[in-house]
Amino acid sequence: MARALGIISFSENHIWVEGMETYRSIPAFAFLGRYRVVDFPISNMSNSGIDRIQVYVRRKPCSLVEHIGTGRHYNINSKSGYLQMVFADSQEDKDYYNTDIKVYAENLDRMVKASNSHVVIAPGYMVYTQDFDELLKVHEESGADVTLLYHKVDNAKEAYLSCDYLNLNKQKGVESIERNNGTTKNRNIFMDTYVMKKEVFIELVQAAQKVSSMYTMKHIINDKCSGELDIRGVAHKGFFAPIDDLKGYYDANLALLDPKNVKSLFSEDWPIYTRTSDSCPTQYYETANVKSSFISNGCQIEGTVENSVIGRGCVIKPGAVVKNCVVLTDTLIGNDVHIEGQVVDRLAKITRMKEIIADPAKPGYVKRNDTV
Repeated sequence: MARALGIISFSENHIWVEGMETYRSIPAFAFLGRYRVVDFPISNMSNSGIDRIQVYVRRKPCSLVEHIGTGRHYNINSKSGYLQMVFADSQEDKDYYNTDIKVYAENLDRMVKASNSHVVIAPGYMVYTQDFDELLKVHEESGADVTLLYHKVDNAKEAYLSCDYLNLNKQKGVESIERNNGTTKNRNIFMDTYVMKKEVFIELVQAAQKVSSMYTMKHIINDKCSGELDIRGVAHKGFFAPIDDLKGYYDANLALLDPKNVKSLFSEDWPIYTRTSDSCPTQYYETANVKSSFISNGCQIEGTVENSVIGRGCVIKPGAVVKNCVVLTDTLIGNDVHIEGQVVDRLAKITRMKEIIADPAKPGYVKRNDTV
């Protein structure tokens, strides 16, 4: 699989996680207390034998750069491989000209010179596991020009509304890529994951530039579905969660409190690598009461935690109740505070407001480094 170049693309302009994305890009979001979202696509590539990986960054790069560092923790061969950060020119949140095609075109020279014969593109804002080596084999055996990964769902009326779906014929050929508008429950949700030969990738980038300066890879491939290229869909199995808004982030974390979902995402032979953080084990005091939750290391738990994800170094004081929440690193929940249905960003301190409750269908958000 070393013949494939891995690309982790940034999210499209219409995707915005209110509050959290003000401070960092989606790939840098904490996930399940100890991971970052970007750990999943990088680990998928590393486990698949892809040791040359480019991570494209459009906005708020500091947190992501700090987390990835040299990339040594992703088990990438340092002699033959690399993990490279590629930055877009503009850091504006709503710069519609700053597309993936634009950044690919700016770096096309190094791709032409690369010895890799194929390109695997995965999104930096979706959580799933996938053996890209197997996907590449399916792609080659089919003889397709481009292979797209999709996930079949039966709740597309109320979920995945920021995603696209694939229209497939009986032979799994892709007839079009459309936006999910919530009119039908059964959809083949496109996972923004592509496999193709390097020459096809270069041709698509150049073709997109000629059509429109706002075109994305998705746009140009949708144009080619009319018959110019043989484009096939391959179904993904297992846990899948797009981080496309605050509720998507909240739901993705809490969904993994279900052991069935954990089993479908994690396995012993498919490790998810991340940057380690050495700290003491979590302390549970006599007053602590924890049910159905993920608690990261370095915490002090004196209150009640139920159906929640708690990040590293959090302090939950006596009498506090944390229910149906996602709490990020180094947060303080004060004495007798009751919070439900919240995403609490890192370094926040909730001490004065004794009750903050939201419906999980529309989770609340407490700002990073805020005192409430």
